[in-house]
Amino acid sequence: MNSSYRRFFHLFTVIPFILFTMTTLCVISWAQENQQSSQREPEAGLSPIPLAAAKLTADDLAAFLDGLVPLQMERDDIAGLVIVFVKDGKTLFEKGYGYADREKKRPVSVEETLFRPGSISKLFTWTAVMQLVEQGKLNLDRDVNEYLDFKIPSDFSEPITLRNIMTHTPGFEEAIKELFVASPEDLMPLDQYLLTHMPSRIFPPGTTPAYSNYATALAGYIVQRVSGEKFEDYISAHIFQPLGMAHSTFIQPLPENMKPFMSEGYRLGSGKPQKFEIIPASPAGALSITGADIARFMIAHLQEGEYNGNRILTPATTRLMHSRHSESSSGMNGMCLGFYEESRNGERIIGHGGDTLWFHSDLHLVLNKNLGFFISVNSAGRDSQLRDSLWRHFMDRYFPYELPPANPADEKMTNAKIVSRSYLTSRRSETNFLRIGSYFSELTFSANPDGTIQSKAIKALNGQPKRFEEIEPLIYREVDGQMRLAFTQEPDGEMTLNPAPIIGYISVPWYGSQKFLMVILFTSVIVTLLTLIFWIIAGRVRKHYGNSLGLVGFPRILRLGTRIVCVFILASYIAWAIPLIRLIRDITESASMDPWFRFAQILTSITMVLTIIAVINLIAVWFQSRWWWSKIWETLIGFASLAFVWFVIFGRLWEKTLMY
Repeated sequence: MNSSYRRFFHLFTVIPFILFTMTTLCVISWAQENQQSSQREPEAGLSPIPLAAAKLTADDLAAFLDGLVPLQMERDDIAGLVIVFVKDGKTLFEKGYGYADREKKRPVSVEETLFRPGSISKLFTWTAVMQLVEQGKLNLDRDVNEYLDFKIPSDFSEPITLRNIMTHTPGFEEAIKELFVASPEDLMPLDQYLLTHMPSRIFPPGTTPAYSNYATALAGYIVQRVSGEKFEDYISAHIFQPLGMAHSTFIQPLPENMKPFMSEGYRLGSGKPQKFEIIPASPAGALSITGADIARFMIAHLQEGEYNGNRILTPATTRLMHSRHSESSSGMNGMCLGFYEESRNGERIIGHGGDTLWFHSDLHLVLNKNLGFFISVNSAGRDSQLRDSLWRHFMDRYFPYELPPANPADEKMTNAKIVSRSYLTSRRSETNFLRIGSYFSELTFSANPDGTIQSKAIKALNGQPKRFEEIEPLIYREVDGQMRLAFTQEPDGEMTLNPAPIIGYISVPWYGSQKFLMVILFTSVIVTLLTLIFWIIAGRVRKHYGNSLGLVGFPRILRLGTRIVCVFILASYIAWAIPLIRLIRDITESASMDPWFRFAQILTSITMVLTIIAVINLIAVWFQSRWWWSKIWETLIGFASLAFVWFVIFGRLWEKTLMY
């Protein structure tokens, strides 16, 4: 071997090792930085709490909102929104801001403009369920299979009941396939959707809060089955018509007479309008409604089921629906029947939020004040906190509140390090390939020197992470704020977290942490990519200098085989990345993604078999006469192949099911 070639050969065998080492260190550093939290000042940016409550009148409210809303709309790039306040059986304030159609300059009208309030639709489904409970046609605690013409599998000893569904504890995993579809032609009958899109059950019923659109759609189908009326027709006849809600519908696409009144939906208010959203699980989110109509619905619930002399629920049923049926910990918000608690400023508040791709809405009922609030924006915008910001400012102005003092410094609890770990949401996919996404979106807390904790994922209105201080053992409250976190230490040492009544979290084992997964993924990708790059370069160098590899027979075949394995590993990652990116960019494409995902699964299966070659090469190389850095790199290739196999198995990429 001539000296020039020897120098080049050494160069192109050592460089991959150096680059890999540097990249790995960068990834580890990034992961550690992502886990740590920088020290922040307490949350700022909220309006100061006034010394005395402002008088809640229509004039004061108009002045307050007119000075606040347009500025936030401009900041967040929102095209239009509607706001409605009701109090003491009447509409106190209602107004549309901005445009329902920006290009045509069509303004938002409270009386006429239709918005898509997303999951607030569920409140109408729950109201329909309670009407049938009231009539004795449904029982909250009976197995739902008794009301269906298909069967929910008995994966656990306890059956799923309507009470489980209405408190979001049926135990279904998250399902997003065809949650939205691209066109009316893709819309299927409700029973067909439920039968073909049934998610797996991953929790025993009644044990773990895990918000479920599928379960709500199931409740809507039960209403349809028991009443003998199509779900859309039942809601219209038994809720819309008694309340005089003439501009509301669950029908998709919209009836012709309603289409001219539908607000456009926008990604950014300054951008182009998007298509009307089609939602197959219609009872969970397909409502189209005006601000004036939803005011009637809020008044009916605030007046124990009655509006303008017409009744949709009895007082007893309404009180049952609004009462607390479950709670995670003392002092935390609990779950009602359909509604969930979101108490603030010392007032018990129940309500529901709602999000489609483009519309974002909130509904709050302050029961003791006989007050209701609804807001819906027609743009995703630059920031999703506009509606929350407006509600907080409203509560602080008209219902000022002084936080109870926290524990004195010398009495503070010392559990910050115990709870500072990563947590996995209960609202997740577990039995299909979207499982890996849940682990990559974990919620991580870290301890600060002053005993507080924080997570980069939980931010204040100013964009900074909120800090939480311990006010009771394992109960944390936002510093200078009201949000609470309740942690529980299980007998096996695991921690659970309950920040809201509709969702829970459980601590993640080290092998499921985002940090570990990132190292595994990047190791596999970087090693295989560098191997292929320098395989090509080294081959050209050898050809230029007229030198051979120096390997013959079985060792040469193994080396070639490992390079082919690297090609398949990278191809498999790309095969998964392309459809997943498309799905993230446009969830309506899920209806056409099955061939892409099936191809990725087939390619992944072939790759897993081929990794045996890399493992054999890993073992064989140490019995051959090679340079030490060559042995190390061939070993890294073997471990990168095993990392790929582990990632595939852990992420459920090999699962046959395409229900996700």
